[in-house]
This record gives sequence, structure tokens and C-alpha cells, in this order.
Amino acid sequence: MRVNLRVFQSFLRSGAAGSLVLFLCLIASLVIANSSLATAFNELLEKSLGSLTITAWINDALMSVFFLLVGLEIKRELVEGELAGISRASLPVLAAAGGALAPALIYAWMNRNAPAAAGWGIPMATDIAFALAALSLIGKRIPSSLKVFLAALAIVDDLIAILVIAIFYSAKLEVHYLLYAAGLLALLFAFNRLGVKSLVLYLIPGIALWFCIHHSGVHATISGVLLAMTLPTTVGAEESPLEKLECLLTRPVNFIILPLFALANTAIHIGPQMLQALRSDLSTGIIIGLVFGKPLGICITAWFGIRIGIAGLPRKSNWLQLIGVGMLGGIGFTMSTFIALLSFHDPLMQAEAKCAVLVASAVAAILGVTMLAMAGGKYRTRPAAKQL
Repeated sequence: MRVNLRVFQSFLRSGAAGSLVLFLCLIASLVIANSSLATAFNELLEKSLGSLTITAWINDALMSVFFLLVGLEIKRELVEGELAGISRASLPVLAAAGGALAPALIYAWMNRNAPAAAGWGIPMATDIAFALAALSLIGKRIPSSLKVFLAALAIVDDLIAILVIAIFYSAKLEVHYLLYAAGLLALLFAFNRLGVKSLVLYLIPGIALWFCIHHSGVHATISGVLLAMTLPTTVGAEESPLEKLECLLTRPVNFIILPLFALANTAIHIGPQMLQALRSDLSTGIIIGLVFGKPLGICITAWFGIRIGIAGLPRKSNWLQLIGVGMLGGIGFTMSTFIALLSFHDPLMQAEAKCAVLVASAVAAILGVTMLAMAGGKYRTRPAAKQL
């Protein structure tokens, strides 16, 4: 019994467990949307709790906590992780930039001068939870350096998506709320400089920061990232406030917030009209962008960085494995769905975009896992390629 309990606890701590709960909520949402419960479920999501609907609380408030966790991961990686230092960060940064730009350009070209043109940001993002879960299916047949590379790439990818949301998907700005937010941010950075380590003294102004940004026209989730940047961290072994908060948030985000987001936002009615819509420029732009644009952009920029000598292949890996990881980069569920909600006000266009993201993510996962399974056992690393 103790052994089983220990195994179960280990499973709960793993990223695969969170991905499984997320996947089950995604399936549950699709089942509800295509059943007699659909109307009642939609009415429940639109009920008001205070000044916001349940959907708005999930997408604007709870997802701010998700973005806070993403911001904590980004800062930790920049200070002491795989993004600390130019030599270690070069490959994932280049790959993430290419992997974001290529699908955005493909989508923008396919939807130029069309009503769906605003959705160019949808195929830019990689879902780190699902991508790493798919990679774990290969097990020990791939080097651990590829897992680190994919995680670092996805983190940079999230940073790019955050910047895109802040700059291009914000509403009309309310300057006075932005000034209030700037004052709170200055206070939080002052706490950091003064060596304040109490999480409460960061989180209480952080809630006020969320309120101000929510009313400023900038999407409220950006407040989570800004708060994360103010939290102190260290390179040493001692647990910093940033690492403590990251540890506290990981399970609630993986097991509650992201599953609730999936449950609320993937309730897509899949009928003949929706299947036919997969052939539209909106859907094909997303699918081609994620399935082909992502790996193309990742691999071309990675090749360029290695070619000019500023980056190297992950240790004990080969190019076919890198292509397979690039394909997994096309799994874009959470952030892509979130940007789809910001891109379109028409519920039909939102549903079409979300359906295309699901199809593209499934195809990317299958292609990536297949490529990595083939590459891991049959190919050796070419000695000519510089490695880090």
C-alpha cells in the first residue's frame, strides 16, 4: 500500500498527470457541447459572479495566475536556468523566434484582407504541458537535453505570446489606470531592491495591479507576468520567494486552473457546418501554421544559429530528433485558444479557430512522436554538428 501510494504521489507530481487532467476536461467539454447539456452549460458559464461572468473570472482572473506561473518560470530560467547566458539561451531563443514568426506569416498571408486577419497570433504559441507530455511518450529513447530544449523553447515562446497579447490584443487604453499600475509596479520593484522576501507584501499589491490593468485596456493576464518579474530570486541553493511561489502555484495551475480553462473554452459543437469550416482560410491558416510553419521556423532558425556558430545541437541529439521536437512545437492548445478568444468577437469564428487548434495540435503530436520514435533508434548524432 505504501509503495502504491508513493507511486501515485510521484505520478501527481509529474507533468503528465496535469496534462491528463487537462485532456480529460477538454474531452468532457466537447462531450457536453455535443449533448443535451450544452444550453444549460453555456448559461452556467454566462452567469454573473459580482461584476464578471464565470467565463470572465476564468479567462481574466484565474488565467492571470497561470500567466504569473509562466512569468515565474521565465524569470527563473533567465536567472539560473537554460536561458541564463548567451551560449545556453541562443538555440531555444532562435528556435522560438522562428517558430513564432513562420506560422504567423503563413496565417497572415492566407487571411490577408479577410475578416479573420486579426487571428495571425493564434498559431504562434506552443503548449508546454501537452508538448512535454507527448515527448514523455518516447521515454528514454531520446536524450534528456531535448526535453530541456523543448521546455526552454516553449518558455521563450510563451514570452513572445505575452508580448503579442500586450501590444496587439489590448483594447482602448485608460491612461489613469496605467499610471496607477505603473506606481504599483514601482513599489513592487522597490520591495525587491530593499530585499523584502515576504510573499504577502508582493501578492497584495499584485491583486491591486491586476485590478488596475484589468481596467486599463491591457489584458488583465499581463499583470501576472509583471508581478512575477518583481519577485526576488537567487542563483544559490536557498529557496527564494520566486521559487517558493512557483512551487505553491504549480499544482493549482496544472490541476485546477488549466482544466477549468479547457472546460470553459473548448465547448465546441462539432457538426457538419464546423467540419466544413475546417476548409476555410481561417482554419487552414491555423492548421498549416502549427503543423508545418512551427517546425519549419524552429528548424531553419536553429540551423542558422548552428551554422554561424552561436548555438549548438542539444547534447547527444541529431537533426531528425530536432525536427521531431519542432513538430511537437505545433501543439498549441492553451495559449492558442486564449489568443483566439482575444482575436475574434464572433462566437462562430472563435469556435472555428478553437476547433482548428485542436485538430492541428493532435496532428502535430502524432507526427512529432512518430518522428522522434523513428529518429531515436536508427540515427546517430553527426559529429560535424557542434553541440552544447
